[in-house]
Amino acid sequence: MQHVYGIEGNGAKFTSTATSLAGEVLGRHAADVDARGRFPDESVAALAKQRFLGLCVPKTLGGAGEGPRTFAAVVEELAMGCGSTAMVYVMHVSAAQAIASSSTLTERDSVLRQIAAGDHLTTLALSEKGSRSQFWAPVSKLAEKDGAYVTSAQKSWVTSAHQADSYVSSAQKPGAASPLESTVYLLRRKNGNVRITGSFEGLGLRGNDSAPVAIENLIVSKGDLISPLGDGAKTMLEVILPWFNIGTAAMANGLCRAAVAATAQHLQDAGFEHTGTKLRDLPNLRSRLAEMSVRTEQARALLGYTLGEMEHLSETTPLFVLQTRLASLEAAIEVTDLAMKACGGAAFSKQLGVERIFRDARAGWVMAPTADHLSDFIGKALTGLPLF
Repeated sequence: MQHVYGIEGNGAKFTSTATSLAGEVLGRHAADVDARGRFPDESVAALAKQRFLGLCVPKTLGGAGEGPRTFAAVVEELAMGCGSTAMVYVMHVSAAQAIASSSTLTERDSVLRQIAAGDHLTTLALSEKGSRSQFWAPVSKLAEKDGAYVTSAQKSWVTSAHQADSYVSSAQKPGAASPLESTVYLLRRKNGNVRITGSFEGLGLRGNDSAPVAIENLIVSKGDLISPLGDGAKTMLEVILPWFNIGTAAMANGLCRAAVAATAQHLQDAGFEHTGTKLRDLPNLRSRLAEMSVRTEQARALLGYTLGEMEHLSETTPLFVLQTRLASLEAAIEVTDLAMKACGGAAFSKQLGVERIFRDARAGWVMAPTADHLSDFIGKALTGLPLF
C-alpha cells in the first residue's frame, strides 16, 4: 500500500527506519524525557548516527537529498515515539534549509557537510522578547562596524538552545524602515557573545530545550549572512516557514496517530471482570475512537495534498501550506482530548502515555505562527489582503 504522503524509493527506506527508531529508541526514552524535562540525547544521537540530520541536505554535500514528502513522513513517525524529539528535528531541518538556500554564507557548504555527517545540530532563533510570536518582525538591529555588523538581541523560545551547534537568527538591516527589512544570519552557540539565560519548564514537549538566549554585542561578518541585507523576510517566509509548517503539521499528525493507537489498544485490553466485557464493547467509546481516526486521516490527507502543491508551485500553494498546519494543530487538540475522555482514569493517571501526548499536542497551538495568526493569514489570503 502506498504511503499516505506518496513516499517511494529511498524515502520509503528512511521512513521505515524512522518507524523503527521511534519504537526502539524514541519511545523507550520519551516518558523519562518528559518527566525530567531533559533533552532527548539518546534519540537525537540515534538520528545523527542514521544520517537523518542530513535527510534534506543536497547529495552533492553528503546528504540524502530528500524533499518535503520524506521529511513529513519521517517527522510523523518520530512524533509517534517522542514529541520532543520530533520538535528538535523539525527545527533542525528548517534551519538547515535556510542555510542551504544561502548564496552569501561563506561556510554554507562546510556546515551542510557537517550536518550531513551527523556532526552538527542547528536550530532557529527568530522569535524575540520584543516581538513575541511574530517571528518575522525582529526588533534587534544590525549596525555597521569596521566592515562588518554588530547586534544585540533577546531571543526567546530557542529550541535545542543548550545543545545546538548553531542558530539561524535574524535582525533588522542597518537603517531599516520596518522590521520586515530584516537579515538572517548564522551564529555559533559557543560564541562568547551568546548567553543562554534560562531553561524550559513547559506543559508539553518538555524535552525540546526551548530556552531564552541573549546575544550581546555580537560581531556578524558579511560571510555570516544567510540572506542578503534586507532580504531576511524572503528567507523566513519562503524557505523557513513552509518547511516549518509542514514539519509541525506532520508532528501534530504523528501525535494524533499515537493517540489513536494508544486508545485502540486500551479499549481492547481493558474491561469489566464482573461482566466479561471489554471497553471496546461500549458504543460511546467506539464512537470516540472512530471520530479520532477520521479527524486524523483528514489532517493527513490535507498535508499529502499540500506536499503535491509544494512540488508544483501555484498561486494557491502558500494558502495550502497555512491551512494544513492549522488543520493538523486543530486535529491534534481534538483527537488527544477525545483520547483522554475515551481512556478515562487510566489516561489521567499517566498509565498509558496518552496524557503526555495530550500535553505535547497543545504546544503547537501557541508556537509561532500561532493558530490565531494562521487563521488570520488564511482569512487575508482568501479575501485578497496582503499578509503583512
